[in-house]
Amino acid sequence: MSPAWSWSVQDGLAVLRTPRLLLRAWRDADRAPFAAMNADPVVMAHLPAALDRTGSDALLDRFAAQHEERGYTCWAVEVTDPALLAAAPTGAFAGFTGLSVPGFVPPFAHHEPCVEVGWRLAAPWWGHGLATEAAAACLAYAGVVLRLPEVVSFTTPGNTRSIAVMRRLGMRPDGTFEHPRAAPGDWWRTHVLYRITPDRAAPARS
Repeated sequence: MSPAWSWSVQDGLAVLRTPRLLLRAWRDADRAPFAAMNADPVVMAHLPAALDRTGSDALLDRFAAQHEERGYTCWAVEVTDPALLAAAPTGAFAGFTGLSVPGFVPPFAHHEPCVEVGWRLAAPWWGHGLATEAAAACLAYAGVVLRLPEVVSFTTPGNTRSIAVMRRLGMRPDGTFEHPRAAPGDWWRTHVLYRITPDRAAPARS
């Protein structure tokens, strides 16, 4: 799936654009809304636990460091569509979407490095197709710019919303695995795995 997208470099860091979104580097102003999203039990229902402010800030710092180190990250997602913004009391920040290297050794066959496409949006932004739009641009960037041979995605079997996004992106299912950070009996131990070979068609560059 390759919707209209473009990429550029700002202050030495990659920035992606789609018809309704800006995927950009992280700012200190993002910390508060990011922490509020990560503390929301609805948003975090399919993750091991919600994050407190310290954990949320550490995750943001990890994303920012990876951007500097690798040239890609889970970018901050900012809504730019006026019609959506008109009905958004929480501001333009919507969450994150992007590419990252898992913080554990994957227990499944993978390229090196293993690169995951992932997303997390605040609940008010659900239902607009934003995760699919943003993730599709990330996959296009992964193929066209990074020339990655494969990107994976994974989640718990009950996370039907994210699984639907994976399918809309054209990712293919490849069984399940046991998350190495989960203990036996943890409800979130089993994960479904999806894979895709990113499209390497000519890039849109701004």
